[in-house]
Amino acid sequence: MTASQIIFYMLSAFILGTAILSVTTNKIFRSAIWLLFSLIGIAGLYFWLQVEFIAAVQIVVYVGGIVVLIIFSIFLTQQAGKEMSRPPVLRSVASILAVLFGFALTYFLIYKNDFKAGDRPFDWSVNKIGTQMLETGDNGYVLPFEAVTFLLLAAMVGCIVIAIKTPAPSEPAKGGTIDTQGSASLERRSEIEIAEQ
Repeated sequence: MTASQIIFYMLSAFILGTAILSVTTNKIFRSAIWLLFSLIGIAGLYFWLQVEFIAAVQIVVYVGGIVVLIIFSIFLTQQAGKEMSRPPVLRSVASILAVLFGFALTYFLIYKNDFKAGDRPFDWSVNKIGTQMLETGDNGYVLPFEAVTFLLLAAMVGCIVIAIKTPAPSEPAKGGTIDTQGSASLERRSEIEIAEQ
C-alpha cells in the first residue's frame, strides 16, 4: 500500500466518522461542529486529488460560509446548549434502512460497472471548471449546480426548524428552587380568572 492510498483511507475514515457523529449527537451545536470537521475533511480530499481551486471553494463557501451561518442560526435561537429530543423508533429504523439501501446501491453500481483509471492528463484549470459549471450541454453541470443551491436552502430551513423548539413548561431547578417567573404568571392568570367570575 502506497502513501497516497494511506492518506486517502485516512481522509475517508475522518470524513465518515465526523459525518456519523454529526447526525448521531444529541446537541445541535456539537452536530454543527462535527459537520464543520467533515467538510474540512472533504476539502482535504480535494487537495489530495490536486484540485486546489475546488478545495479552496469548499473551505470558503461551505466551511467559512454555510457552517458559520448554521452556527449563527443556532445561537440566535438560543438553543446552543440544549439537547435534542430522541427521534421515534420508526424514524430511526427508516434512517437505518435508508443508509443500508445507499450502501447496497453504491456497491451494486461499483460491482456492475468496470471502472478503470484513465490515461488522459489530469488538467482541471479554473477556466475549464468555470466553463463546465455554467455550460448546459452534455458536459455541463449547471443543473446539478442549481439543484445544490436548493439543497442548501432546504438545509438552512431545516436547521432553523430544528433549532426553534416550543419552550418546555417551567420545571423546578436542580437545587430545588422553583421558577418564580412561571409561578408569577400562573398567579396573574388565576387572578384574572377570579376577576372575570
